[in-house]
Amino acid sequence: MQKRFNIKEVAPNALKAMVGLEIYLSQSSIISRTTKELIKIRASQINGCAYCINTHTQDAIKNGETNQRIFLLNTWREAEGIFTDEEKAVLAITEEITLIHRNGLSDETYSNALQFFSETQIADIITAVITINLWNRVVLSTHLLIGQSLA
Repeated sequence: MQKRFNIKEVAPNALKAMVGLEIYLSQSSIISRTTKELIKIRASQINGCAYCINTHTQDAIKNGETNQRIFLLNTWREAEGIFTDEEKAVLAITEEITLIHRNGLSDETYSNALQFFSETQIADIITAVITINLWNRVVLSTHLLIGQSLA
C-alpha cells in the first residue's frame, strides 16, 4: 500500500471536528461504554477497517467486554443468549446506517429501538455510528496501518 498523508498534518481542523464528536460521545452517559465499543467494532467489521477493529476490540476488553462476545459480534443475530435485546437493536441500527446505500435506517429497526431507547438515546446511537464510519473512511482512505498514529 502506498503511504499517504497524515490528516493531523494536512487537515488539522477536520481532525479537530472529528475529535469534537468523540468528546461529545464520551461525555454522553446516555449509552454505555460497552455499547459504544460494540458499535465501533461492528461498523469497522462491515467497513473492513483493521486499524479500527484492532483499536476498539482492545478498548472493549479494557472496558470489561468478553472475548466471546467480540468473537461472535459479526454473527450477533445467530448468537442466541449472547447479546441483549437492547444491544441487538443498537447493532441493527449500526448495520443499517453503515450500509446506508441499501435502504438506510428502516422504520422497523427504528420502531424496535424506541422500545428500549428514548429519541435522545437513539440520536446518540446514530451519532456514534456516523462517527465510527467517518473514522473508518479516513483510516482506509489514508492507508493508516495498525500501529501507526492517527493524530
